[in-house]
Order: sequence, then structure tokens, then C-alpha cells
Amino acid sequence: MFRIKNLQLLLIFFFVTEIVKSQYTDQINSNRPGYSIGAFSVGKGVIQIETGFEIRNYKHDGFNQSSINGTVGFLSLRWGFLFEQLELTYDGSYMFDKFTNKLSNIPTETKRSGFLQNFLGLKYLIYDPFKKEEKVNVYSWKANNGFKLKHLIPAISITVGANFDPFSEDNPYPYGDLFGTFFRPIFFQNLFYIAPSPTPLTLMGTIATQSHFLGTWVFVTNFSLKRFLSEYLEKTYIITLTHTFNPLWSVYIENQGVFSERYSDNIFRAGAAYLVGDNLQIEGTIGGNTKTTPNFISINAGVSYRLDFHKDFKNPEKLEKKRLKKEEKANKKSTKKFQKQEKKRNKNARKKPKQ
Repeated sequence: MFRIKNLQLLLIFFFVTEIVKSQYTDQINSNRPGYSIGAFSVGKGVIQIETGFEIRNYKHDGFNQSSINGTVGFLSLRWGFLFEQLELTYDGSYMFDKFTNKLSNIPTETKRSGFLQNFLGLKYLIYDPFKKEEKVNVYSWKANNGFKLKHLIPAISITVGANFDPFSEDNPYPYGDLFGTFFRPIFFQNLFYIAPSPTPLTLMGTIATQSHFLGTWVFVTNFSLKRFLSEYLEKTYIITLTHTFNPLWSVYIENQGVFSERYSDNIFRAGAAYLVGDNLQIEGTIGGNTKTTPNFISINAGVSYRLDFHKDFKNPEKLEKKRLKKEEKANKKSTKKFQKQEKKRNKNARKKPKQ
């Protein structure tokens, strides 16, 4: 029984090693269910769709428990092209909600909708510590699965792009502030203050790191600067820890911090993902924050699907051409050698024997 268990663990380790050694993986590699993005791309020739929805409930202590009940739709499109390290990515989120204003004697309700994000950019893997494959020690389970400091060295990628909102002036969520209607009301600030209008085009950059250790753990960090070219620069970090129980089930916990003059928050999430097939994943998440201005809870569900057109082999025509060229070169070399030997024999034959 003990030997069987060790064999299973060894197979799992070998599976994980195969997964992390390159950009492309035999099974889908999704950024969901968390909000962070991994350092690796989907792989050249792969098109991936990641989508889901989230139900959110907000209450704001500073505005007499004014509330928001909304649904957010998510869509992420990822395409690996040109080479393994490069990915074109689209990341969009759109919200529909019912906003209840309780600042007046008679609460008023308003239905709203708008983009939270509409991002298009490129991701490039700068450093890959898994490029060199680790050799499996068939004599020691501990050697294969024990903790090693070098496993903490992360893969590093950078993502740059732009966020575009063609309806920015009418967006009810300026700068990601869902309670933007109440921003600097006249009885808190001065009568003549006019908040700057959101710009339709802003820039964004993210540095992502990804470490694998103990065979079944993955640690991801994101550090982002958002809303360049706007009045309110936003800084964000995300820390995600994922644990795989077996090749099908995984769980994660996540912390996200948001910092700007317009909106700041500290958010925690936890969830699970299930691998239905090599190209299909489903997942769910619950989340909430630690503040009361506003306080919110959320439930998220989604699915990721991969269209795998990755070519893991060289073109047969090129291989055949290379083989023929090599064979031709060898034949020429052999012919030249034979001619040289034949010439030498003829020369010796023409020589007269000494008297």
C-alpha cells in the first residue's frame, strides 16, 4: 500500500513538473477564479475565453446606509501568438445595478450600468525559471517533493495596454468609484467644486510574478498602476495562493489592495476550481472587504474554455528538407574523400619502380 501511494505521488509530481516547465500546458491555464493574472501566457496558437458573473451587495455607512445591488459580467480573451512568451489579452467587466440613495428623507432608486474595465494589452514573459526541466529522482520522493529555496524564484511578466471607455462622461462608476454620485457633495466641500470628468482613454501596466513550490502550491503576485492620463492614478496589488489537491480540484485565497484619492479598498476572496476536461474549467468564489465605506460581499461563478491550436512539433516539410540537405552534404563529403583516395592510387600506380 505504501509503495502504491508513493508511486501515485511521484506521478502527480511528474505531472506538475510537465505543467510548469513551459508556456504551453497540456491542460487549460486560466487566470480565473481569482482577480490576479499569472506570469505565463496561454502558449502560441492558443485562444482562450474566460468568462463569468458576480453578484455584489454594497452598503455605505458614510451615506446613511445607501446601497448598491448589482451584477458584474466578466469577459477575458487571450491569444498566444508569434512566440510562446507573448500574449494579446482583452479584459472587460460591465456592471448593472440598482442604486438606493438614502441621504434624503425619501429613499430613491436608480438603475445604472457601465464599464468597470475595458482593457486591451500585451503580456510578455521576461523571466522563466522553469525553462530548464528538473530531473526526477526515482529513488527519493522527498527529493522530488521537498521544499527548495530555488522554487521561490518566480517567473516574471509585464503587461501593458490601454483602458477605453467610449461612454466615460456618462459612466456612473467614475474611476471605479461605485458611489461616485456622492463624491465631494456640496455640503462637505465647497459650493463651486466641479469633479474632473473621466478620460475615455487611460494607460495601465502590471508586473506579475509566479512561483511553484512543494509540487502542489502556486504563489502569484500582481503590482499594477492604472488610470495613467487621468486625474486619479490608482495603485493596486493582488496576492494569490493556490493549492492543488489533485489534477482536477484546486482552491485559492486572495488579497487585493486598491489605493487612489478617489477609491481605496482591502478585499479578500476564496474559491475553488474544477477541471472538467483538458480545455474546460469551472469555478466559484466568495469575497468581501474590511471597510464600511462601503462594505460589500460578492459571489462569483465562471467558466474558462480553450481552443487549442498549439503546434508542439516542427514542420515535417522543414524536417525532411533539413534531412535531405544533411544527407546531400554527407554524400558530397564522401564523394570528395573517395575521389581524393582514387587520385592518390592512380598517382602511385603511375610511378615507376626503382631500378
